[in-house]
Amino acid sequence: MSVKEKISRRTRELVPSPTLSIDARAKELVSQGVDVISFAVGEPDFDTPSHIKDEAIHAIRSGFTKYTPSSGILPLRQAIADKLLRENGLSYDPGDILVSCGAKHSIYNAIMAICDDGDEVIIPSPYWVSYPEQVRLAGGKPVFVQCSADNEYKITAEDLRKAITPRTKALILNTPNNPSGAVYTEDDLTAIAEVAVHQDIIVISDEVYEKLVYDGEKHVSIAALSPEIKERTVVVNGVSKAYAMTGWRIGYAAGPRVIIKAMADIQGHMTSNPTSISQKASLQALTGTQEPVNEMLRSFSARRDIMVEGLNEITGFKATKPRGAFYVFVDVKGVLSQRFQTKTAGVVADDTALARFLLEEAKVAVVPGSAFGGPGCLRLSYATSEERIKEGLRRIKEAVEGLG
Repeated sequence: MSVKEKISRRTRELVPSPTLSIDARAKELVSQGVDVISFAVGEPDFDTPSHIKDEAIHAIRSGFTKYTPSSGILPLRQAIADKLLRENGLSYDPGDILVSCGAKHSIYNAIMAICDDGDEVIIPSPYWVSYPEQVRLAGGKPVFVQCSADNEYKITAEDLRKAITPRTKALILNTPNNPSGAVYTEDDLTAIAEVAVHQDIIVISDEVYEKLVYDGEKHVSIAALSPEIKERTVVVNGVSKAYAMTGWRIGYAAGPRVIIKAMADIQGHMTSNPTSISQKASLQALTGTQEPVNEMLRSFSARRDIMVEGLNEITGFKATKPRGAFYVFVDVKGVLSQRFQTKTAGVVADDTALARFLLEEAKVAVVPGSAFGGPGCLRLSYATSEERIKEGLRRIKEAVEGLG
């Protein structure tokens, strides 16, 4: 038996992250001296605020470089509890909170803690690429619910009700949403919560883009709607997006103590504690000035408007203005229906081929919607400067409209 044949089945069946593969190809072109504009990876282009970096430096110099409790240091868990009460109307004790190595880690811990082999987890589509793979790794079965563009790609209570079976264990809810930028309203969530409570399913609520909402929209956590839904919800958040701290790898989960304890037990055998230095930095992020977050939000709002307006000027593209996060999920079926032949990408008959064409021909990196369960669309991140957005849009328009 070859070494390759010894790789586990669950590993062989994993689908690699297309966002990372496209970013890798873009970086390869950059290394060759090519000017590539990336709208692919979901990462703020802003630097981590200086007061947060200063706290990390102080932690290093003061020797805060040892193991911490596996669940995270108490001051950070208390700061998270204070934040959830202050901003979300959610009351948790520090013992109801687990700090992990990023929000992705928190979600995986939650899925591992609740899923047995064959359990079904409902995932509204389009979805973040890691949700189904994490469910499969846990032995569960992802159940996709295709959501309508007419409803901003949001799952409805009726959609949820129809998808539930005796094997349903959980729903993964993401608001603000990646990739669509949709924001669930309180009415949306109230109706979904009623179904979840009645059917006694767990909700994993991914709220990592919470602070990035526009036009006076308000983020609402489903867990805050009633005691009944709170006791069935694991709230996931982190510092990556709001504080431009993607590389610091700190996320957290809050929820019923029995689930949080199970998640902590899993983490204890996987990673032990999150990085001590990053925990100190995150404590400063949550308790220090929030003005850098407000400045970033203002910039993202302006960039969003430029991106949406520019995309809608491209023949065959149809973009709806997102209400949150920093992505536009644009319908490109008007282009794909023409099945263009190109020198660099062959026949452009689907969104994957179009993304490949734009990277090779226009030198612009985007992510195909198929990666998110949304074929016929592209996801573009506007987490880059206005100048780069305008230039990238110019290149896309020139390349697409030159296909004929």
